Amino acid sequence: MITRMIIVKVPAAKVAEAERLWKQECAPLMIKQHGCLNEQFLRSRENPGEFISCSTWESQAAIDAYRSGAAHKEIQKHSRALMSVAKVEVKSYEVVG
Repeated sequence: MITRMIIVKVPAAKVAEAERLWKQECAPLMIKQHGCLNEQFLRSRENPGEFISCSTWESQAAIDAYRSGAAHKEIQKHSRALMSVAKVEVKSYEVVG
């Protein structure tokens, strides 16, 4: 399993838009993807403009299929305006054990 974290920082004026966008447009698409086991959208308690999309995937192949598919393109379309003012960083982690 792979946990993928997308860290997003938005200006204070865009917090409500970021939350709405993720809850209504992005998360519903992502969680339907083959190999996506779960998805959570976290908001920092210390900095309300910082979010993490935390998703768990079966494999890198599932992530790659999602990233090359229609759902990822749709998410990019929905988030394009917000991303022009946001700072985004993507990290992937795997369970050690």
